[in-house]
Amino acid sequence: MMPIEKQTDSGNALLMFLLGAATGATCALLFAPASGSETRRYLGERARDARSGASDAASKAREALQQGRQAAVATIDDWRPAVNAVVDSGRQAIEQGKQAISSAVAQGREAYQQAKTRDLPTT
Repeated sequence: MMPIEKQTDSGNALLMFLLGAATGATCALLFAPASGSETRRYLGERARDARSGASDAASKAREALQQGRQAAVATIDDWRPAVNAVVDSGRQAIEQGKQAISSAVAQGREAYQQAKTRDLPTT
């Protein structure tokens, strides 16, 4: 004899199966009362509607992409002068720094030479 728990599980599974079969049969009777040609026509119409909807969605996506691209280009064009000015300013600062370093190196060499000539013994 089977334990009571296993009998209950088996009974629940059988009950669920029968309920699912009854639900499926009911849905089949409710949703498929049309003849084959009517069903094919209905499915064809729904497929055309779906294709049209997908086409519309793709068109809207292309529009949004184009608008986004135009906005990005406009933003880049708006910021380009400011960025170029900052880059030019940076280049000028680097050039001034190079000149200052070159001048400091030249002055350091000159000071070294002067100190060297002062420290030489006179004969």
